[in-house]
Amino acid sequence: WFGGGADLTPYYLFREDAVHFHRTLADSCERHRSVADYDRFKKWCDDYFFLPHRHETRGIGGVFFDYVGAVGPDPTGKRSPRPPKVVFDFVRDLGRSFTTAYLPIVARRQTEAYTDVERQWQLQRRGRYVEFNLIFDRGTLFGLKTNGRIESILMSLPPLVRWDYDVMPLPGSPEAELVTHLRPIDWLERA
Repeated sequence: WFGGGADLTPYYLFREDAVHFHRTLADSCERHRSVADYDRFKKWCDDYFFLPHRHETRGIGGVFFDYVGAVGPDPTGKRSPRPPKVVFDFVRDLGRSFTTAYLPIVARRQTEAYTDVERQWQLQRRGRYVEFNLIFDRGTLFGLKTNGRIESILMSLPPLVRWDYDVMPLPGSPEAELVTHLRPIDWLERA
């Protein structure tokens, strides 16, 4: 079976970046529609990357899937009848499309200046990423429970984070704008 995905966890929301990211992933799914269903995989991503104790998603979503292919149930409980090569072709295409989805965002944003306040916000949001990975991520939990190499397991965590008590962004601020979008959103309808 195959599993994987791609998601975006911005610290500041740029609507055009969100739409571009989701459009690129949807295009990859469309090229492999016998295997990939963007709407279903997007919902799966929104559900998977949810922090219930925070009542928010970790980021602005993407696609996520597991048990697609030879063996195992998908979220509907059905077995996938597709040959492994067909699924692999999709997984490879999705992986390659990630650069198309992400690198233009980096190119647009890499030279933007930022303030100390924005840096602190970035570190606080990284804390949410760490919370998700250590509390909910199945891969991380599997590695920790099976005596995996701890350094390898934790390598995906950011080196610097913050946890500040009861952080509430100022109404109308760019930080508040992000927080209002940390829920399932149909980004392609906003284009």
